[in-house]
Amino acid sequence: MIKKAFFILSLTLFAGTFIFGQSAPPKDWFHLDKSDNKYQGISSKKLYKDIIKGRVGQRVIVAVIDSGVDYEHEDLDDVMWVNEDEIPGNKKDDDNNGYIDDIHGWNYLGNASGENTAHAKTELMRLYLKYSEKFKDVDESKLSKTEKEQYQQYLSFGETIEQKKAEAAENAFLYKTIGRAAERLGQTIGKENITEEDLKSFKSDNPLLSQVALMLVDIMKDMGGSFEEIKDGLIEGAESFENTLAYYYNPEFNPRTVIGDDPENYDQKGYGNGDVRGPKSDHGTHVAGIIAAERDNGLGIEGVANNVRIMSLRVVPDGDERDKDVALAIRYAVDNGAQVINMSFGKDYSPGKLAVDEAVKYALKNDVLLVHASGNDNKEIYTDNNFPNDEFLKKGLFGPRYADNWIEVGAISWKSGEDLVANFSNYSPEHVDIFAPGVAIYSAHPNNEYKNQQGTSMAGPVVAGVAAMIRSYYPDLTAKQVKEVLMQSAVVQNVLVKRPGAEEGEQLVPFRRLSVSGGVVNAIKAFEVAQSMKGKNKKKANLRKEIWDTPKP
Repeated sequence: MIKKAFFILSLTLFAGTFIFGQSAPPKDWFHLDKSDNKYQGISSKKLYKDIIKGRVGQRVIVAVIDSGVDYEHEDLDDVMWVNEDEIPGNKKDDDNNGYIDDIHGWNYLGNASGENTAHAKTELMRLYLKYSEKFKDVDESKLSKTEKEQYQQYLSFGETIEQKKAEAAENAFLYKTIGRAAERLGQTIGKENITEEDLKSFKSDNPLLSQVALMLVDIMKDMGGSFEEIKDGLIEGAESFENTLAYYYNPEFNPRTVIGDDPENYDQKGYGNGDVRGPKSDHGTHVAGIIAAERDNGLGIEGVANNVRIMSLRVVPDGDERDKDVALAIRYAVDNGAQVINMSFGKDYSPGKLAVDEAVKYALKNDVLLVHASGNDNKEIYTDNNFPNDEFLKKGLFGPRYADNWIEVGAISWKSGEDLVANFSNYSPEHVDIFAPGVAIYSAHPNNEYKNQQGTSMAGPVVAGVAAMIRSYYPDLTAKQVKEVLMQSAVVQNVLVKRPGAEEGEQLVPFRRLSVSGGVVNAIKAFEVAQSMKGKNKKKANLRKEIWDTPKP
């Protein structure tokens, strides 16, 4: 069991908050330039020092569609978007936009009484329950050809759900067992900072404790992290798997009773409340910090972009987001001035894709750039296994097939060579546009804290931050052009790497085959390409004199 548990831990702890032990990179590694060190950062630190210093750009609003943002965090409180047409706390829709007291954005996962929900079912479970109403106890022989196809899908959904529930139950047991053993191990050793050497030299008559000690040594070597971090990660992991059973695949659980809307009515808006932080804003706060944490304030971290205001749109629960909420959040962001939208979420099914597509087209029409994290399933993605995406379901005879204002992002590690690609990242030579740092990313955490996290969820906001910088300092460039800038300036990596999800011993693949651009985002290169482009007014998009040459206040 211990050996199996170690294997599971090796696959799943990438989404935790571990610091990578002795070989850990500096906390700001993703800001650095490879010419100065061994890390494939985005050169933002060098950009600010050598190019932007002493100059100011235009203010850019970046909408973060996520789990919520701690707008009182010390590194975010001064960069939050404020709806100046709304009077805080008067319970009136002062600006007549359909949302009451939307000061920093909107929370689609709550109600007018201030109640919020933190969990949700998966889309797979929602679809299964919908099919169940039609096909439970049905006589298959009496079904039409189309209905038989739906019925087979219904049965397949049921089998997948039972498999996922069994895996979650097994993993919850393993994590809890090993986590408790780790707690006991720590108590037995009796030190504050337990090292690898302490674990190697540990002797006990209890075979479980001895095996766990050796397993933790392997994890520390392979993944980094202190004893305390790994122990806490085990306990949090057990809770996560228990939540999978309690919420994701629980047919009795229905969080929309709290919200009070009709989730099938895509035209309905105004539900929710102005609490853009919500009950669990860890993920969204971390994302917002990567994009725009206050620079040069002497606190915590520095975000990628300056001149940014963060608009928080709380849409993503612990579980799968609703397409209705996503579509409305995109439209809200566009209507309220966002120029870049970051979307670090995704799922396997999208019954409301048409509504999301229409919202994406609305953003395209209004010159808003959408940045989407490709996901952490270490799989090749297509337009039918990863949502939302940039291919429109209903193309029309003359309508666009793809959203030109959409950029899909994969994640790289701080490591080099064959380990450059994050082992969890999704990839595709057709549907992932670019890669960005997404491992050991240090950023804001609620209640004025800071933590390391990893995922394409972190890589997406790195790109969104660079995009915001381009829109700030080159305001004549359109959303489509900003995407072109990012793609053309990507630093191509001519290395062979481990394909995410590859079997042990599988042949290495060229990095450039894992995305459209074949490269990693770079801020300095992006500015160089932007400088050569012609903007909306058909003029060369060099920075406007009054912007470029105005000293920073």
